[in-house]
Amino acid sequence: MKTLLVDDHPLFLDGLKNLLTLQGIEVVGLARDGFEALEKARALRTQVILMDIQMPGLNGLAATRLIKAEMPDVKVVMLTMSVEDEGLFEAIKSGACGYLLKTEDTDQFFSLLMGLTRGEVPLSPGIAGRVLNEFARRAMGTGPDRPSDKAETLSGRQLQVITLVAQGLTYKEVGTRLCLTERTVKYHMGEIIQRLHLENRGQVIQYAKGMGFVK
Repeated sequence: MKTLLVDDHPLFLDGLKNLLTLQGIEVVGLARDGFEALEKARALRTQVILMDIQMPGLNGLAATRLIKAEMPDVKVVMLTMSVEDEGLFEAIKSGACGYLLKTEDTDQFFSLLMGLTRGEVPLSPGIAGRVLNEFARRAMGTGPDRPSDKAETLSGRQLQVITLVAQGLTYKEVGTRLCLTERTVKYHMGEIIQRLHLENRGQVIQYAKGMGFVK
C-alpha cells in the first residue's frame, strides 16, 4: 500500500511516517501542503493519501478535489484533530474515502486504516455517527441549504480549475499546476461560467467560497 502523508506539522508528519513504517506500510513520500500533495501524487503514483484537512495555502478539501479529479483510483483518508470538524461532510463529498482522528488510539488507528485493503471505509467511531446523521438530514431535506446541485454539473477538470482560481491563482499559474495552457484554462472558465449560470470570474470565486472550496 504505497502511501503519501500530507500535513503541515513536520513533527507529526515524521512521527506518523515512523509509526506506519513499523507497521509494514510503505510510505513513499511526504508533503506539507495541498499543492505539494498533488505534485507528489502524480510523481509517485501513490495508492493511498493520508491528508490533513486544515493546511495553509491549499487545504485538504481542495487538494482532495484536485487529486480525485485527476487520479480517481487514489484513496484519500482525511485526518483531523476533532470529531466536530466542520469540513467532515464536505470531505466525503470531495471524494475522501475515510476520515480518522489524529487523537485515535494507535492500534485502533492502524486497524481502521488497514480496512482499506478489505474494501472498508476507515471512519473513527465518533465520526461515523456524524456522517450517518448528516446523510440522514440531507436525505430528509433538513440539512443546510447548499448549491451542490450546480457543482455536480462540472467535470473533474472544471472542478480543478474552479478550485485553483478560487485560491487566487492566475490562469497561467492554474495552467502550470494542471499541465494545461493558459488558453485552455480560459476555455474551462468560460464553460464553468456558462454551466453555473454566472457572469464573470468574480462570481465564480464567490460561488466557490460559498461551496467551501476556499477556507
